[in-house]
Amino acid sequence: MRRRVQFYETDAAGIVHFSCFYRYMEEAEHALWREAGLSIAPPGAEIGFPRVAASFDFHRPLQFDDEFEVHIRIEEITAKTIRYSTAITMNDTHIATGRLTVACVRKRQGEPLKATEIPSTISERFEVVEPEGHS
Repeated sequence: MRRRVQFYETDAAGIVHFSCFYRYMEEAEHALWREAGLSIAPPGAEIGFPRVAASFDFHRPLQFDDEFEVHIRIEEITAKTIRYSTAITMNDTHIATGRLTVACVRKRQGEPLKATEIPSTISERFEVVEPEGHS
């Protein structure tokens, strides 16, 4: 996914605030789901995918109006979770790397969220992608 830094995403030092990187990762995740013909949050869905872990390592700053790319891949799918890895780059320069884990949960009114298996109609649309340079 290609993107441009917006002014409101920068802090007083003129660089992208760290919290924006999590939004970039989530935007890429949603684009991945759309590419698979799915929505991560369709209206009336009985399941959801809350975030259970998220992290980033920052290598270089981004500034207002920089154009960059967000690359996301599925690193692991288990019966109940999906783990993504994300690389944010600008002109082949590594800006940040991150990970996101989501869990599939059942949503029922008046009940707490409960982990459940990812439906095959969803898991069949995705595949684990090995990082480049690995076999």
